[in-house]
Amino acid sequence: MAKNILIVTGSPRVGGNSDILAEAFAKGAMEAGHSVKTFAAGRADIKPCKVCDACKAAGKCIFEDDFRKVEPMLAEANVIVLASPIYWYDISAQLKLVIDKFYSTKAQRNIDESVLILCGAVEDTARFDGAVQVYKRICEGSVQWTDRGVILAGGCSSKGDALNHPAWQQAYELGKNI
Repeated sequence: MAKNILIVTGSPRVGGNSDILAEAFAKGAMEAGHSVKTFAAGRADIKPCKVCDACKAAGKCIFEDDFRKVEPMLAEANVIVLASPIYWYDISAQLKLVIDKFYSTKAQRNIDESVLILCGAVEDTARFDGAVQVYKRICEGSVQWTDRGVILAGGCSSKGDALNHPAWQQAYELGKNI
């Protein structure tokens, strides 16, 4: 059965390693017959959640920003892929802004499966464990997503390193088999 997949990338670097791995996943998913949309959170203008709770009455965040662009994509998706570089042992702030805005909406209610793709300069992917654990807590918590896989690409510091990394093939295969 064809799935609607939303890939949210968190890197501000156009064509960087996070984008490369997200594209590998998308390629595999599209070849398998799934619909794929991508939202570049790393290059969007999204303001932090202020926890003002005005969204509870309005049904959406009352502050105008680029989160409005991703909301319809979230509403259509049943699979979400979060792709981010590792910055200081965690996902990028830009991706975190999107996740935090989930508080203001129920648009992500149809999502039941998720994937995490991380890349970073350090070779030792055990140093990605903080970001992975937060992702797993998100899956188990309020959103109740089924984790379909975590792809880690260490040693990716220069733009393009992910093209020759084993994680490229892993992302492609996971996309084909989602």
